[in-house]
Amino acid sequence: MGAISANTEKIITTLNAARESGCDLCVFPELAIVGYPPEDLLLKPGFVRDNLIALEEIAANTKGCAAVVGFVDKGDDLYNAAAFIYESQVRSIYHKRLLPNYSVFDEARYFRPGTSELELINFSGVRVAMSICEDAWSPTGPIREYGELGADVVLNLNASPFSVNKHQTRSKMLSVRAQDASVSLVYVNMVGGQDELVFDGGSIFFDASGEVLFEQERFVESLGIYPLLLKDRFRKRLLDPRGVQANPKMKHSREIIVDRLSETKAVVVNSVGLTISLANPMPGVMSLDESVVERDMGIEGPFLNPGEVYAALVLGTRDYMVKNHFPSAILGMSGGIDSSLVATIAVDALGGGRVAGFAMPSRYSSDHSLTDADLLARNLGIELSVIPIEGPFVAYMSALTGALGPELKGLTEENLQSRLRGVLLMAISNHSGAIVLTTGNKSESATGYSTLYGDTAGGFAVIKDIPKMGVYQLARWRNALAGVELIPTSVLEKPPSAELRPDQKDQDSLPPYEVLDRLIEQYVDFDMTAAEMISLGADPELALRVARLIDLSEYKRRQNPPGVRVSEKAFGKDRRMPITNGFRTESYEVSD
Repeated sequence: MGAISANTEKIITTLNAARESGCDLCVFPELAIVGYPPEDLLLKPGFVRDNLIALEEIAANTKGCAAVVGFVDKGDDLYNAAAFIYESQVRSIYHKRLLPNYSVFDEARYFRPGTSELELINFSGVRVAMSICEDAWSPTGPIREYGELGADVVLNLNASPFSVNKHQTRSKMLSVRAQDASVSLVYVNMVGGQDELVFDGGSIFFDASGEVLFEQERFVESLGIYPLLLKDRFRKRLLDPRGVQANPKMKHSREIIVDRLSETKAVVVNSVGLTISLANPMPGVMSLDESVVERDMGIEGPFLNPGEVYAALVLGTRDYMVKNHFPSAILGMSGGIDSSLVATIAVDALGGGRVAGFAMPSRYSSDHSLTDADLLARNLGIELSVIPIEGPFVAYMSALTGALGPELKGLTEENLQSRLRGVLLMAISNHSGAIVLTTGNKSESATGYSTLYGDTAGGFAVIKDIPKMGVYQLARWRNALAGVELIPTSVLEKPPSAELRPDQKDQDSLPPYEVLDRLIEQYVDFDMTAAEMISLGADPELALRVARLIDLSEYKRRQNPPGVRVSEKAFGKDRRMPITNGFRTESYEVSD
């Protein structure tokens, strides 16, 4: 994001590689020059200016191979734009027409929608059209219009973030768009992590019948070279009920003729990704190829494809670290399931040499917590240091006695232990420059089952959007992928506990996670009221209690660190609830 010079260099390098491979056209993702989403960087005139200068630099390198590049255009306003560049000249510019303004998107805040007439680029006799991301989601949008104008190929530039099962939904939709418009459709998607978002790549090339001709791997950068195979359009019109239907009222401003000097057919090159890779990856860094992404290993849980979720967590963690120049990562390792999964993801993202764990036992820590943490550390090949907190805990309790009285029990005593651990980890972070990875999951964040400035203290929350049952599923999936007990079975089988008081279990304070996760999904993801949850069979007292916990914990979530988004309703931009909020579903009677 914002690395305009580095992005431009990567675009030119990829363009040169495409040219050397004999390609005619190289396509890059949405806003490839600046990154996505640029947010308030767009308010800086210098940012927009530098992006336009970069476009000129890219244009100078298009001799012999055309390029389609996403950039920010400036006219009477700002536009999310795509440029068709060939022989050092910008031949055509398209302004995104449909601006998403939902979920994590707020493009209407920054851009004006395009209103100019559509253009076709006649490139070596092939009519090529440009569109951008959201334009493809409307069945009556630009792609349909391009089909009526006689386009052969529509290039759709994307910065489409990952969420669970979105790839399948998106592929079906795009197939229908190609069929309905009777055009070949090239969907080009960005890849890499940007703050909480992960772009999964997975670019696809459809023919005019909606069949997939070629598809890129997901979560990895790649340059795919594909021959453009076109069938005569009149056959689609004569033989297919979804054939081309001409609209006599439809006009386009012009058809731009771009002649190729060679006699070769046009070739579309699909180039995904602007991620900065690790310069010297440590041994053990996971390669996110299709063997990882597509293997579900038969592990049951909330995710239909745990492999894609795990790949998103690894890529999101890796890119956050690398792009923000953190040399290493540290985390508290309690021997519990959450910290075990986070440690494993961190090692897969960065390599064992860049991850360190710290066990910080208290008077309430069980013996197996330390042994489980030690076994996991040895399995992952990372260093585990032990820093007991009994001494600082006694000192803090003693210091507070005069002000608060002799009995410091309950939440005061429990949260003090968690905050001590946070203080120690942040001190180590200050000393080493390492980022602290927090280990809280979505179930805990939803209900406020966490300690401010304690277990929430850190720089990146790897599994903040993973429900508790999903944590178990991903841990078992990773073990199955490894073929060994990478995460010890004892970690998976023991009841979850914060170990902040004698014999504490999570279910002393929360419902069973199988039940809790379902209620959180209904209340958060589906925006149900407690009454609606009860009407679907939830226990009334439990539904009201969970709803109240979620409402009252909003102020905590605002103070949590960023983390990887994998769901369509993650805490953050997806769900923007006021902290001061008088609407309480428990104040309404449940009707029949």
